Amino acid sequence: MSIKAVLFDLDGTLLPMNLEEYLNVYLSNLAKKVEPLGYGKKEFIASLWAATEYMVKNDGSATNEEVFWREFSKIHGDKVYEHMPVFDSYYTNEYGLAKEVCGYDPMAAKTVAYLYNKGMTVVCATNPLLPYTAMCARLSWAGVDDKYFSLITAYENSRFSKPFPAYYLEILSKISKAPEECIMVGNDVSEDMPAKKTGMNVFLLTNCLINKTGEDISAYPHGGFNDLIAYIEKIG
Repeated sequence: MSIKAVLFDLDGTLLPMNLEEYLNVYLSNLAKKVEPLGYGKKEFIASLWAATEYMVKNDGSATNEEVFWREFSKIHGDKVYEHMPVFDSYYTNEYGLAKEVCGYDPMAAKTVAYLYNKGMTVVCATNPLLPYTAMCARLSWAGVDDKYFSLITAYENSRFSKPFPAYYLEILSKISKAPEECIMVGNDVSEDMPAKKTGMNVFLLTNCLINKTGEDISAYPHGGFNDLIAYIEKIG
């Protein structure tokens, strides 16, 4: 069965980055933005991670967005719902400062456009733990036009997260493709390669490789963007 859809991870795949540096800038600036609302930096960041963990473990009974704000409100009270416009403002404005610690690879945009123009369905399969606005912002930092994507996963439109197979199955349902017709491209062995459990093809992009468990990556097709294109053309 030929490949009809390509799912791309974003952070470290389409957008080169050192995740630790990015998180430091992102979280520090967000904490600064909400400090006037009464959130202490240390406590705020800890509560953000706590609510995010519930999104990661989402059982599908609500969207990730609903889970996040439900759990965040348990920590800080219902006032958080009144503060949502401030968070939205952050992702529209100050969030862009994090671009400074991210890289750029022109092959990312060229590869996405190439596959799209070959008639393939292209998905931005980034871990859906942030708003859609944030996902589109990072795509723009990578120089990739969001018009190419049939779906961009975000916390508003997703009920599961990586690395769970349910996340990938949800995407398959939305794009109406069989697992064998798809390939998941990502840089994180632990988060992106589990797509293989659904029956999808996978490709490990090694430009910003994350392999926390030291797994033998020879088990997966891997390499750069040119290797990816060659692999897709080889298998279908």
